[in-house]
Parts: sequence; C-alpha cells; structure tokens
Amino acid sequence: MIDYMEQVLHYLPQVLFAVALGVTSYFFYKSIARIRRNINLGRDLQLEGPTAERWKTMARVAMGQTKMVVRPVAGIMHILIYLGFILINIEVLEILLDGLLGTHRLFKPLLGKAFYSFLIGFFEFLALLVVVACVVFLYRRNVHKLKRFWKPEMKGWPAKDGNYILIIELILMSFLLIMNASDPTVDGFLISGFLKPLMPADEGTLHLIERVAWWGHILGIFAFLNYVPYSKHFHIIMAFPNTYWSNLNAKGSFNNLESVKKEVELMMDPNADPYAAPPEPDPNAAVLRFGAKDVKDLSWKQLMDSYTCTECGRCTSECPANQTGKMLSPRKIMMDTRDRLEAVGKNIDEHGPDHDDGKALLGDHISAEELWACTSCNACVQACPVNIDPLSIIMDLRRYLVMEESNAPTELNSVFTNIENNGAPWQFAQADRFNWASE
Repeated sequence: MIDYMEQVLHYLPQVLFAVALGVTSYFFYKSIARIRRNINLGRDLQLEGPTAERWKTMARVAMGQTKMVVRPVAGIMHILIYLGFILINIEVLEILLDGLLGTHRLFKPLLGKAFYSFLIGFFEFLALLVVVACVVFLYRRNVHKLKRFWKPEMKGWPAKDGNYILIIELILMSFLLIMNASDPTVDGFLISGFLKPLMPADEGTLHLIERVAWWGHILGIFAFLNYVPYSKHFHIIMAFPNTYWSNLNAKGSFNNLESVKKEVELMMDPNADPYAAPPEPDPNAAVLRFGAKDVKDLSWKQLMDSYTCTECGRCTSECPANQTGKMLSPRKIMMDTRDRLEAVGKNIDEHGPDHDDGKALLGDHISAEELWACTSCNACVQACPVNIDPLSIIMDLRRYLVMEESNAPTELNSVFTNIENNGAPWQFAQADRFNWASE
C-alpha cells in the first residue's frame, strides 16, 4: 500500500501538468474557433496580388517590425518584448517536456553544459530586457500619460487591459529568473546568478521555491494564453495573417460596388433592353446593401482587421481630423467594429444565427458625425504597424449613409442634386456650360 501511494505521488505532478495542458489547449481552441467563426460572418472578398509579395509584406511588417521603429523608443522597446516572447519559448518547450515526462532540465545533457548555460543565459538577458521594456511602457502609460493612451475610447477596460498584460509579463519573467536562481542542479546563469546569494541555504526551502516558481511560470503562461483572445494582445497571433492579406493596391484607390457598376454598364450599353425585367432575387441570398450598416456587411478582411488592432493609437495620433478636435478616432472605429462583432457572435451562440438584437454598427456604435469627419487622407492606414485599414470601414459605412439613407452633409447633397439635374456639380443648366468661352 505504501509503495502504491509513493507511485501515485511520484506521477501526480505529471498527471496534474497533463490535465492543466489539456484544459488550456481546449479553451484556447474554443476561443480561436469562436473568433474564426466571427471573422467568417463577413462577406466574401477575393484578394489579389502575388503570393511572393504577400510573404515579403508579412516578413517585413509582422516579423521585421519595420513600421514600429518609425517611433524609435516605442519601437525598440516593442522589439525587445517581441524577441523575448519568441525566443524564450524555446525554454518554455523544455518546461513543457519536463512537465509531461517528469524530467528536469531535459535539454541540458542533450546540448551540453556549456552551450546550455550560454543559451539559458541569453534567454535570461532577454528576460531582463523584457522587464525593462515593460517598466518603460507602464511609465509611459500611467506616469508620463502619453496623450494617445488617454483618449476617450481608452477609458475603462482598454486602459486596464494594457496594464494587465505588462504586469503579467513582468510576473512571468520574474518567475523565470527566480526558478533559475533557486535551482540547485545548475550553476548561476548570466542574470539569475546575481540572485543566487539571496536564496536560502536550506535545501528543502530552496527546492520549494524552485518548484513554486516553475509551476507559477508555466501556469502563468497557460493563463496568459487563454487571456490573449479576449485582449488587444491577440495581435501577437493575428498580425501575421493580417499583414499577409494586406491591401497591396495603391493607397487612395477605391473599389466600385459591383451592383452599381453593372447598372451603369447597362445604362451605357446601346444593345440593352431598357424594359427588360430585372432578374428574380435569390430568396436564400443574404441582404445585399449598398455599403455597410452592420458587421456582416463588411468583408472578412475588415473583420480580421478589427481583431488585429493593437489599440496603440498611432492611427488616431496621425489623424488630422482628430488633431483638430473632431470626433473621429480611427482606433475607435476598429475597437467599435470588434465590440459589435463580439456582440453579434454572442447573440448567435445564445439565440441562433437568425437572431436580430435590433442594433447595428452604424448608429449604435459609430455615429455619422465621426464618419463625415474623415478626410480619406490614408494617414491612419500609413501609420498602422500591422497594416490595418480603418478607412475602408469608414468608406463602406459612408456609402450606406449616402446610397441607402440619403444621409449626407448639406454641401454634398447640393452637389449630388446638381449632378443629377445638371450633369455637373455646379448649379446652372447644361446649356449654359460653355458661356465662359464667350468672354
């Protein structure tokens, strides 16, 4: 009986670790499936462009962080956290295997003591840089109070979310360094070696500290993994597909609505029958709108943009409309789109796909005043570090206002009326167009 209990206790940590890993993987999969379903609620969009160019764009923007370093301080700090996040995962792989196999420092005999010590020392150096970067970011957000982090849309959860993630990263890096410093089976590494003299001499206490730090580090990573899909930090995953599917067309080029284009072509076709009856609509087809009123009217790429938004505020800080005190904030456009999409997805989960909650992106989240403040200058698109396109959403919502609700500023309505009546934006008859030449 005693031997049986000893065996149970021996394998219990492995069993608990496997259960924790399984639960983490299940809930993370559920979150990814939910977000994928939500993105696919958008209308279909065929994105053209050479595959090689798309891979280059992803490598340059998402992996190379080229648009981040436009602002050097934030860019360099972000790269440090990014490199730490990527490279320290090699050590996390060792922890995962140790947890499942019941081993300790599995890679040490495989890599050799010297190379292993060098590798862990390098990871610790990155961990220290991550700690420094997180402290700088916390200072910029909460003490220096950088203006773009204190815009109206950043009140409440967005501000807390930014702080939570930085604090979590600080805790994870601290656990990593304490774990290495309290491990009696290894010599002092590059950074944790300075902490070793602070550790207790008692072997039992030292082992307890090492185990608490080990479990705290890996369980913290598991919790972080399931927190990320509910946070703006989901961009650490979404940045890669989003930059791959970047709009490769020249900035300032706009697409024509296919339905309107067909009508114009029909009007200009001399062989077309003006009395021909329009084709019968498909009763099973989705409602086709001119422009967009709600998230389902947007494309899957625009919805992917909303989940990729880092809430960094570079788009808003570059927006000339926002700088002059107008209501428009491109960051808020993306945040509102994501919030509305999450609400639609939740309604589907609770009430089925045909449920209508009586709300829409336009009106309930984004106002006409915000949309008409946009000058369509593309400054927000240029500034975004992950190639998000807020302007495309603004333009689709404005199209709906104009083409379905005839809701446009008085100045534009006058132009529309003149074009309709006179064939030109000016308020005089077509017969008088050439009068200027008589002078």
